[in-house]
Amino acid sequence: MSTSPTRRSIEIEGLSHLTAIPVATKIGSLLVSSVIAPFNPGTRDVPPSIDEQVSNIFRHVGKMLEAAETDWNAIAKMEFWVPTPGDRAALEGPWLTHFPEADSRPARHTHVGGGNVTASFLAWVGDS
Repeated sequence: MSTSPTRRSIEIEGLSHLTAIPVATKIGSLLVSSVIAPFNPGTRDVPPSIDEQVSNIFRHVGKMLEAAETDWNAIAKMEFWVPTPGDRAALEGPWLTHFPEADSRPARHTHVGGGNVTASFLAWVGDS
C-alpha cells in the first residue's frame, strides 16, 4: 500500500475566500493555487485599473510562494483571466520583472472574458 503525500493548506494575510477553500494547497512537491482575486490586500475591494489589479495578483502570488517556503522560480505555469484582449498588455511588465530570463520562464495562458483580472498557478516546490 502506498502512502499519500501530506497536504497542507496555504493561507496568507490579506487574501482569503469566503468559504472553506484555502488560497493554495501544497501536496508533496506540488503547490496549486485557488483562483486569485485582484482584491486590495485585507479587503474585498477591487481597484479600478487593470494595472492595479495585476499588481495585486502578483503581490498575492508572492505571499503564497513565501507561505509555501519557496519563490518565483518554483512556478511552472500561470493562467490569467482578463476582461479584454487589450488587457493582456498589463501582464507584461510584472511578468518580465518576476521572470526576466527568456530561457527560464513558466508556461502562461491568458483567457479573455470576465469582469476583473484573476489568476491561478502551479508550482513545483521540491521534494517533501
